[in-house]
Formats: sequence, C-alpha cells, structure tokens
Amino acid sequence: MKTPPFLLLAALLFWGWESGLLAVGALLGVVLESSRIIRARWEVADQDFRRLWTFCVLLALALVLYVFATNQAGGGFSGMVQGPGAVRNAAASSVNSATSFFRWLPMTLFLFIAAQVFSERGAVPLAALSTTSLIVRWRRARGDGLDERYVDVSYAYFIVCLFAAGIHPNTGTYSYFWGQCVLVAWVLWSLRSRRFGLAAWLGMLVAVVAIGFAGQYGINQAERFIGSFNAQWMARFFRQQTDARQSLTSMGQIGELKLSPRIVIRLEPRSAGPVPAYLREASYRNYQPQKSTWYAGGSRGDFSDVSSERETTWVLLPRKTNAAAVSIACYLNGWAQDLGAPEGLLPLPSGCGRLENLPLFILRTNLTGAVLGIGPGLVIFDAHYGPGATIDAPPDTGTTNRFDLMVPTNEVPALDRVISEMNLSTTNEIRLRQAMEKFFADKFTYSTWQGADKRATVNATPLTRFLLASRSGHCEYFATATVLLLRQFGIPARYAVGYYVHETSGSGYVVRERDAHAWCLVWNRAAGNWEDFDTTPPSWVATEGARASVLQWLSDLRSWIGFQVAKFRWGQTNLRQYILWSLIPALAVLLYSVVFRRRKKRAAPGSGGGPAVDDARPGRDSEFYRLESRLSGRGLPRASGEPLAGWLERALAEPALADLREPLREVLRLHYRHRFDPEGLNAADRQALARQALACLQTLSRK
Repeated sequence: MKTPPFLLLAALLFWGWESGLLAVGALLGVVLESSRIIRARWEVADQDFRRLWTFCVLLALALVLYVFATNQAGGGFSGMVQGPGAVRNAAASSVNSATSFFRWLPMTLFLFIAAQVFSERGAVPLAALSTTSLIVRWRRARGDGLDERYVDVSYAYFIVCLFAAGIHPNTGTYSYFWGQCVLVAWVLWSLRSRRFGLAAWLGMLVAVVAIGFAGQYGINQAERFIGSFNAQWMARFFRQQTDARQSLTSMGQIGELKLSPRIVIRLEPRSAGPVPAYLREASYRNYQPQKSTWYAGGSRGDFSDVSSERETTWVLLPRKTNAAAVSIACYLNGWAQDLGAPEGLLPLPSGCGRLENLPLFILRTNLTGAVLGIGPGLVIFDAHYGPGATIDAPPDTGTTNRFDLMVPTNEVPALDRVISEMNLSTTNEIRLRQAMEKFFADKFTYSTWQGADKRATVNATPLTRFLLASRSGHCEYFATATVLLLRQFGIPARYAVGYYVHETSGSGYVVRERDAHAWCLVWNRAAGNWEDFDTTPPSWVATEGARASVLQWLSDLRSWIGFQVAKFRWGQTNLRQYILWSLIPALAVLLYSVVFRRRKKRAAPGSGGGPAVDDARPGRDSEFYRLESRLSGRGLPRASGEPLAGWLERALAEPALADLREPLREVLRLHYRHRFDPEGLNAADRQALARQALACLQTLSRK
C-alpha cells in the first residue's frame, strides 16, 4: 500500500527540522517524491535488494561505531552527521551512540526505500530482510513451496521518520507532538472508513489528540522528577574518592586497614630518568583531632578555572622550567552534577607546571595544590614537571588564620614529650628534618593493624596514643605527626594525600589502590617553595606488597582489559583516527557491487520485441519473453515501467484469451522464480516452464 502523495516529503522535512538536518531531509524527500514524475524504472533483482539491505545495516553500524570511538574528539563528520554540539554534550555516556543509530535511520535506510520507489515492481521482496530471509529459506528447505512475497515499505519508512524525529533533547516544547499529530492525521484521512461521517471522524481524532497531549504533559513532568532524582543517584554512585576540602583519616579505628590491589593509575616515562615517587591529589592545613579529619582551611579549598593554551594543553605555572615528563592514565571517579560529566582530582607529580594531551572540558585548581578535571571518565595525558615552584600558595603570613602553623592544643603535650625525647641541639631546618626522619625510622614501626592500647590514658587522642604508647601505625599517623611536629618548631607544613609510585610493569609503572599514601609538605624558606617530606618507614611498601594474593595476576588481567575498553570508550586510543578510513573502502566496494553490477536500464517500448537483458542476468533464457513478444504483437504492448503481473492481467482481459488465463499465470509464476529466486528452478520445474510456455504459444498461434 503506497503512501499518499508528498507524505514522505513532509515526514522527512519534519525529521530534518527536529534533528537539525533540514536540508538533508528536504533533499531525501524530493528524491523520493520525484518518482511520481519520473516514469523510468529499473529492474532490481531480489538479490540486489538483499545487498542493499545489508549495505544499509552496515552503514548504520559503521556510523554509530565511528561516533562511539570519537565521542571525545569534537570533530570528525560534518554537521550533517555529527550534529551541533552532540559529541561534547554526550561525551559522558555512550548513550550518544545508541541515539545516533536511531536518529540517522532515515539517512541510512534511504537507499533501500529509493530502490523500491524506482524499481519496476514498486515493492521489495520480504525475504530481502535478514530475519524473514532465514525463515523463508528454512520453510523452502522443508518443501513448503512458498512463493516470493513482496511488500511496500513506504509506510514503514514513514514510521521510521517519525520515530527518528523524536530522538532529540527534550526542550520542553510541543513541536514534535503537534507535528506528529498532523502527519498521522494526514495518513488516517487517506485511510478513513466511509461508513462514518466526517463529524464522527473528526471528533474521534480530537479525542485521541487530547489524550495524547495529556500523556505528553505527564511524561514531561515525570521526566523532570526522575531527572532530579537521577542526578542525586549518580552523585552517590560516582562519589569522588578524594575530597579537596577535607580528608577523613582512619586514625583511631580499631582493626586492620584494608585496601584493594586494583590498578587505578598507569605511568609511562616520556623522558630519561625515573618517574616521580609521589603523585599528589590534594593537601590540607587544618587538623581537627576530635574528628581525625584534615581540612583545606578557609577559602583555600575553593577552585578557580584554568584557561587552556590550546584545546588539550593546560599551563599551571607559565614560567616554570620542566625537566621531566611522564604519561599518566587515571580515572575521574567523581560526578559533576551541573555539567553531567565525570570529574576527579588529577594525581600529579610535585612541581608539575604543564599538562599536555589532556582532553578535558574544564580544569580547576585551588590554593592548596589540588587540580580538578571535568571531562571523560578516563584521561591519558603528559605531565611536565621539575624541581622548584609548585602551584600551592605560600604559607599564611598574617596574624590570623595561620593554618600552616596551627597545632591543636590537646596535641601539644604529646608533641613536646616527643621533641624532648629527640634531644635536638640544632635549629637548622634541614638537620631538624633529618633528625625527625631518623627518629621515626628507629622508634616507630609501620602497621595496618590498630588494637586497643591499654597503656594510653582514657581521654588520649589517637595521635597521642600513637606518639606515646603504640608507636605503630599507618601512613596517616606518620604524616599527621610530622606536620604537627614541624609546626611546633615553627616550620610551615601541610598534610598531603595521593599515591606512592614503586611497582614496574613492562616499560612503565602501575599504581594500585593499596598504594594510596599520606605524607607531609614542608616549606623550604631558603628556596621559597614546598617540598615533599615523608617519615613513614620504607618498610610500608613491602608490608603492603606481602598482602598481595596469588591470584593478583588474574585481577591485573581483568584490570588491563577494562583499561583497554575504557580507552576505546572514552576516545583515548589511536584506533578512532583510522576506524572511518578503514570502513570507507569496504562500504564503497559493497555499494559498487549493488549499484553498478548488472545495472542496465530497460529499453524504451518499441525498441524490440521484449526487454533488453544483458547476458549475465539470471533467467535470460526464459520462454516467457517469447510469450510477451507474441502478446505485444496482438496489440497488447506492455507500458514502460508496468510490472509483468499487471500487464498480463490487462492482456488476459481479452475474451479470446479466457482459456489461457490459468496456464499463462502459471507460466508467469515459474518465470518469476526462474528470474528472481536465488536458488532458481530445479530440472522438473524448468522443463515445466518450457513445456507450458510452448503450449501457450501454440494456442496463441491458432488464435
């Protein structure tokens, strides 16, 4: 059943308007509707329809695969395919690929519908569709003797256009709803029943539209409610591992501190020399013993935006000389609710002044050295660093809010006892740091287990019990104690968190979750910059490594596979640069085999006894063509573009041919199978075609 005139043009214009591809929709619609003016038709074999369908499916999948692989690049196809701003807005989710598949269906299926409207039959074989083709072949193999069925897919294409037009962001308007109503009413008007009057038909249509509008309004309200709820759920699911404003320690907790062996960071040296030992995520200044928590203090935790020098280059210290570079691959584990994209603190080496090849939307820093990135879920970038200046602000020098020298009063007695035990006779800051490092290495041990220490007083803080009683703990104890001891000596210090790099893997390094570490930042007055200072006994690395499972290699394999998938998903692999170019030749060869193989236009009527057929066409030896020539000689010529079945029925309307109606119909059925069935005719059917055609020719000769 064909669609009314210009309905497909209107549907494609509507799709183009909603999808931002109005010019494309107009062009496709004009081509399809031109078939009502252009009378020329082509014989498209069933096998060609199958090839066209396969090509359309592969084209759709290729376009989606390309968008999926390049959803972070912001470039690639032109606006006709890419859509304005579609990639950047949907970079946080692969949903963009799925929506692209449905949005572009009118384009990817265009060749198939165009082949139908310009084909001689004006319909497509049902077996051309992949699923039905398997069913038909299976039933034929069972001997069911199915004839080929042909369908007009114009209305199916119309529905595809309406569906694809609805794949767009919900802007709160009702343009799609009213456009859909107009087009559907157009179709229903052409198919309306004559049993009911116009008033009844219009009344029913208005009622249906009103119900649909109420449903549309309700869906909009539900979507807003679910959207707000979903943002809260996503914020909990993607909660950030490290908070730049505060760091809640595990000090004072009874039991064993357990961290997983999951790989969270991968490093690859970009220059000669070792990789940085510490990757810092944040630092803090204000310690609250009651909560065992460090805070950034004041407004130091507030972030400010960093401008990119180029699209993927970010300069943190403009005048910094960077002596080394390392490639860092890490995940952004947080979620920016305002932008709807992953965010997270970047683990950077001390003295990092420049970041290159970093595909972020936004980069922010605060005064305590934290760098927050908002972009894809996985980032792989080059960090250029060197000794000297850091992005951290210098210590406060005012008389108020001197957080870098602040020591909680309830921790002072324990700190003073430790200082007296150290028995220091120097005020040199470098020697003080050396003596402090030796004191912790000689008098303290590293342990992930904390039990109840009966030697400590009841009201003692966790840090006091660590310094005076247990003298055993994990890195958070050592870092906190070191910061406060330095401040007791009048040296500005801060508490830093991040990761310690030590495990090699191939030509690079891997950092596991159990490598999470805390250490101290100390202010070097002579150099005027912050320096890493770690008093945790070096044995902590071996202690954590001893907890590794014998099946850790299996976990590492799974982590590597996940890393490769994440690289592909978030556009961090070179594969996305070549995927389109590798698909173009394959699609071009397939299209050539469909369009130019055995493509010859039918000869104009009167140029010969029958249609011009080329030697490679299946069924060229069919005896039916002799019958066609004989009937044309009786004054019953076949019109240009007229299907054989329709022409034969018109010819058989002649009363003198009444006794030939059934034989000729049977000959035509066998001819169609001989001409279009990929399996052709078996020997018995082929002989039947020749025998019955000869009998009909003899009867026509007598008439």
